[in-house]
Amino acid sequence: MSNISRNRALAYLHTAVLLWGFTAILGKLISYGSFLLVWQRMTLTGLIYMALPVVWKRLRELSWKQARIFLGIGLIVCAHWITFYGSIKLGNSASVTLACLSAASFFSSLLEPWLLGNRLSKKDLILGAIVIGGILLIYGTQIAEQAQSFSSGFGAAVISGLASAALAALFTVLNKKYIEQADAWAISSLEMFAGAVALTVLMPLWLKPGESLLPLLPADWLWTLLLAILCTNLTFWLGTRALSQLSAFTANLTVNLEPVYGIVLGALIFHENEDLNSWFYVGTAVILGAIFASPLIDRYNRSKLNQ
Repeated sequence: MSNISRNRALAYLHTAVLLWGFTAILGKLISYGSFLLVWQRMTLTGLIYMALPVVWKRLRELSWKQARIFLGIGLIVCAHWITFYGSIKLGNSASVTLACLSAASFFSSLLEPWLLGNRLSKKDLILGAIVIGGILLIYGTQIAEQAQSFSSGFGAAVISGLASAALAALFTVLNKKYIEQADAWAISSLEMFAGAVALTVLMPLWLKPGESLLPLLPADWLWTLLLAILCTNLTFWLGTRALSQLSAFTANLTVNLEPVYGIVLGALIFHENEDLNSWFYVGTAVILGAIFASPLIDRYNRSKLNQ
């Protein structure tokens, strides 16, 4: 894979994160469940990738062993999206799911040294733990106010959201590990194809009798196309390309900006801010503080080394 500058990689990643902020909103707007939603997303995205000549050119450059690696990672991506949209459907809140997704940086701080052989970073662990603290502020106070939160779906939504965060960290670290073995076009297309095939095989287990595989409402067609083309085809390529110059922890920490965009959109579109107490915003502020502290600490440490 040809190299790009770090600044361009950051620009790619931030563009992807901005568009990812819409995915939770689209997931809530789409009228059907998470399995069918993810199947449509991965199938449509995979078909679009396969229609591009550059994808076939890059795929021919891979060995079967390399292809199997990215097909396997694609199954993790698939599981991440199922738990992500499952969390939204369970809690009926894009904001809560996006807040839980912030835990991806903490999981990444543990997985990256283990899978990539990097030195364990105390800074990454501390910042990741701070993010978890922010999530606990959001989650714990809600439980205190809602004794029946688990039965109402809020608790299950948080558990599913945290599982989604762990899976997001895992596939990001694995993509980083193998990023030099293939082009972003090949990686993205193989991972989407793997998820689409896996869900197709499992279809008899989750498809209800008489349920259509295609969007039924006109609006669902629009939301599904936006989700596939803008929020998956484009963003998955941008995010994968950015990993060639960025660490998995930096990528996952930056992705924590996704809740900011999603929460703002959720407030504007669904008025979700009316259902969130002040501790939700305190927890969100803690998460954002950890995000912006990371580059400042890195800059400070570099300046000390140069003195």
